[in-house]
Amino acid sequence: MAPRVLISDKLSPAAIQIFKDRGVEVDFQPDLGKDKDKLAEIIGNYDGLAIRSATKVTPKILEKANRLKVIGRAGIGVDNVDLPAATAKGVIVMNTPFGNSITTAEHAIAMMFALAREIPAADASTQAGKWEKNRFMGVEVTGKTLGIIGCGNIGSIVAERGVGLKMKVIAFDPFLSPERALDLGVEKVELEDLLARADFITLHTPLTEKTKNILSAENLAKTKKGVRIINCARGGLVDEEALRAALDSKHVAGAAFDVFTIEPAETNPLFGHPNVVCTPHLGAATTEAQENVALQVAEQMSDYLLTGAISNAVNFPSITAEEAPKLKPFIELSEKLGSFAGQLTDTDIKTVRIIYEGAVADLKVKALTSAAVAGLLRPALADINVVSAPSVAKERGVVIEETTRAATGDYESLITVTVVTEKFERSVSGTVFADGHPRIVNIKGIKVDAEFAPAMVYVTNEDKPGFIGRFAGLLGDAGINIATFALGRDHAGGDAIALVAVDGAVPAELLAKVQALPQVKAAKALAF
Repeated sequence: MAPRVLISDKLSPAAIQIFKDRGVEVDFQPDLGKDKDKLAEIIGNYDGLAIRSATKVTPKILEKANRLKVIGRAGIGVDNVDLPAATAKGVIVMNTPFGNSITTAEHAIAMMFALAREIPAADASTQAGKWEKNRFMGVEVTGKTLGIIGCGNIGSIVAERGVGLKMKVIAFDPFLSPERALDLGVEKVELEDLLARADFITLHTPLTEKTKNILSAENLAKTKKGVRIINCARGGLVDEEALRAALDSKHVAGAAFDVFTIEPAETNPLFGHPNVVCTPHLGAATTEAQENVALQVAEQMSDYLLTGAISNAVNFPSITAEEAPKLKPFIELSEKLGSFAGQLTDTDIKTVRIIYEGAVADLKVKALTSAAVAGLLRPALADINVVSAPSVAKERGVVIEETTRAATGDYESLITVTVVTEKFERSVSGTVFADGHPRIVNIKGIKVDAEFAPAMVYVTNEDKPGFIGRFAGLLGDAGINIATFALGRDHAGGDAIALVAVDGAVPAELLAKVQALPQVKAAKALAF
């Protein structure tokens, strides 16, 4: 029996034809996504669901999806799919991460020109019959400095366009290697340098804890007077209230925004300002982009349903059904080891070395490496997944080295992830015991034995009497319950490590108190 796919959002007719040509039955109901109850009622009849942003795939819908094998999102974001529920159900969730890149980059360039020459205001004035030729005095972009925050897939396209416009292009991106910057023709700089030098600043980074309000009131004050700011990436990267104040004071000459903290943006602090250009999240809104993502999702879903091949999955690596049971616990271990290293790394990553020892070396280590790199980069790149991780790392100039060898120590299988930056080299090792749970067994050469937990506190300190009591006392005074407590040291009186699993998130003020303890060298709250 041929697999059946339901398309519940508006999708290009070319995508429908691809499904049919590949032998997949298609039911095209473009308005069904708006009716959750009707979707839940019929979803049990389908093997695949192709969506855009209007369809919300909730646990209630997934509960009824007894045949569903794959959800394909024509676009990048999968916020409208409950990923944990889909994963628990065994449903692969795919997206099309690169189909919108050129379109979004071009929109950013268009917004820069609109801002530089005051085109929207001039258009409104002229069509109102005013002919205010002397009112609109723009600026050239040629010779100006374009500062790019986030030089990944979209940011690099903007950089190339900026170079073509004879602009001086500088970029801040912790994952951009000097070699990749040279290839693009851009100068890699730190954020403060970019803020001080850029005439135009354009943002092309995902919204994460590290990038939220990256243009805060404090950072806006560090910008060059007369700067113009473009955001076609994500709402929340800029403090909109602070930007409005900077516009009112004329420190910022203008702003062009396609994305907003709250969308749909019916009101916003930026609205109404004469030097602000706004569009309603049009970054991906071109005929070509819509066609590209529709064709990609149809091809990917057809491949999976007909051959089992998985590409651009956000909740599963590219592995076969036969390999999955053996790989699953090691995939979890690899991703968490990578996440551990990533959460502790705030500087440029040059190389990632992954060593597989013992029985795990005989498994499909490419999938494990993808999981480790995804975990490593996710603190800075929220949209990354185990499939896209290697290409994203390569694009950013991060060298990935894999080594497999026979067991040499105490463990049947051991995975070691080493992160190399310009400032340090840090390793973390883990294994999977008979219970199937991943454990961390070595950090920076110091032996420990700890299970991963959703919330943990990692402390490096001098090995001196009384420290553990004071540390645990701070947690107790703050009402933080300790689940497990793992300790290790290199030698008596030397460097020591505490890795503590706690019940609930650790407040910043508590972490500051831990960091202030005399013996503490560093303390970090971790989330897994």
